Amino acid sequence: MNKNLLSALVSFILIIHILQAQQTYWQQHVAYKMDIDMDVNTHQFKGNQTLLYTNNSPDTLWGVYYHLYYNAFQPGSAMDIRSRTLSDPDQRVGSRIAQLKPDEIGYHKILSLKQDKQAINYNIQGTILYARLTNPLPPGKSTELTMTFESQVPVQIRRTGRNSIEGVDYSMAQWYPKLCEYDYQGWHTDPYIGREFYGVWGDFDVTILIDSRYTLGATGYLQNPNEARHGYQSSGSSKTNTDKTTWHFWAPNVHDFMWAADRDYVIDKTQVPNGPTLYFVYQGDTLLDYWKNLVPKMVQFFQIMEQKFGRYPYDVFSFIQGGDGGMEYPMATLITARGTLEGLISVSVHEAAHNWFYGVLATHELLYPWMDEGFTTYAQDYVLDLLFNIKAKNPFEGNYQSYFFFAQSPDREPLSTHGDFYKKNMSYGINAYSSGAVFLHQLSYIVGQDVFDKGMHRYFDEWKFKHPTPNDFIRIMEKTSGLALHWYLEQFVYSTNIIDYGIQTVIESGKNTDVLLSRIGAFPMPIDVIVELKNGSKTYYHIPLDLMLGNKDEIIDGMKPVINKPWMWVNPSYTLTLPYPIKQIQSIDINPDRRMADINIKNNTWINKP
Repeated sequence: MNKNLLSALVSFILIIHILQAQQTYWQQHVAYKMDIDMDVNTHQFKGNQTLLYTNNSPDTLWGVYYHLYYNAFQPGSAMDIRSRTLSDPDQRVGSRIAQLKPDEIGYHKILSLKQDKQAINYNIQGTILYARLTNPLPPGKSTELTMTFESQVPVQIRRTGRNSIEGVDYSMAQWYPKLCEYDYQGWHTDPYIGREFYGVWGDFDVTILIDSRYTLGATGYLQNPNEARHGYQSSGSSKTNTDKTTWHFWAPNVHDFMWAADRDYVIDKTQVPNGPTLYFVYQGDTLLDYWKNLVPKMVQFFQIMEQKFGRYPYDVFSFIQGGDGGMEYPMATLITARGTLEGLISVSVHEAAHNWFYGVLATHELLYPWMDEGFTTYAQDYVLDLLFNIKAKNPFEGNYQSYFFFAQSPDREPLSTHGDFYKKNMSYGINAYSSGAVFLHQLSYIVGQDVFDKGMHRYFDEWKFKHPTPNDFIRIMEKTSGLALHWYLEQFVYSTNIIDYGIQTVIESGKNTDVLLSRIGAFPMPIDVIVELKNGSKTYYHIPLDLMLGNKDEIIDGMKPVINKPWMWVNPSYTLTLPYPIKQIQSIDINPDRRMADINIKNNTWINKP
């Protein structure tokens, strides 16, 4: 082979490899158009759905899957059985599904399903529908899927349904046949047993025809405020007409669509300076003062979140009184409201903060619930500390205490556990919420608070609208800090190892003092040490972990760190030599700000007793 031909071949191969590397990240795209006709007398609706599905994957798709969430609300469903067989079932569910009557259950009846106007075969198993495509969908191509269906809204039990405990008529979440996500792992066809969700990015064009006495709140932008005469233009209008009104919503670049309807809804709105318009949709007959007081707090919330994590990318957000507890949806949330004002503010903060981690970053909530619930809990605690001017030394202390309890529990399971497969609801709750928050706050200890804050912004900016994984997150933190951090992800998420460091002995060595530190737990960490002398002066020593291949450079209480040689993680002990005799030392404290989740702080401090 001549040199010119060989050179051209090598160049061609390199180009192919470069193009393949550039195409390693991809995601599917959907465009929904749905027309819904709601009958409030039977609690049933008819739907027409046109779905344009674009296959951006490198694979040819031979079939597609849909979620039919309403089918979970039937006696004998997977959600029903799971709830009745857990040792600590969610009390909101319990055995309620098993007791539903035929006119109280939820269901989706599929009347027709077509691909590019040709009928296709499908079968349904519980909450999952599989359809075999007549014309396989190759990479880079789109196909139109059209469906007609009839559905019944279940009695409100979990998140979705009618006649909630607070008397809201309709909380319409998980209410339509929704295409399952296909990503680098394949199809995600998790049956609905009551946990979280994962969806395809796309655009939603939704038209709802409903009794004119009802006012609606929803994901997205209302397109016909004049026709939807009780819409976002007024508060407390008379609702005496019994004909039907059309509500038309448009929601671009989201992965789900929720709406709610009630005859007693009123709507307030306010503008966040240089931010979104906020809507507050609630029953006007009760708790009026609570909702009025909520408004300025949520303006502050959006301002704090932008400064701390990133800019909310939409122009509207709606707080809607709805089903049980609180539940996040793109551009909106359903929340309950009949507690205290502080409780209303807290749940509103939590559910709205989800729109950064669930709504915009959209991590797979079943595979990595701690990346959504935990990161949201971290944001909630941070924001509430500012909103209520608490100024706590550690706003996340409650989550640390839950983590400590669970870390030493025989029921402990790793954070890597799939959300549906936790053996107990308690295990899921502590891991997803508290442990996820501890993961973040402890990471700020490892890399330094300023670097951590920059990393959180970078994470949001680079991974919004992309479904990031744990590896994507830790790589951002590595790039921002310049430190190796995969050991931390592996230890915290994929093991049940615990952190326990202690001061073993303090011995005078000539003019110096040797402090023998012990790693008692299996989870290795870098160590901060504050030494206070009897004259009141303090020195901050930092012992890097060798696995980090570097060290943080964080100022604590105005003190720059004295960097020591790294602690080899395989070594259970480390000697820190202090340049003064023991008689000058007042105290030695490792982990002084308690950001490191050490399960036994009693051995963290040494005091020089007379």
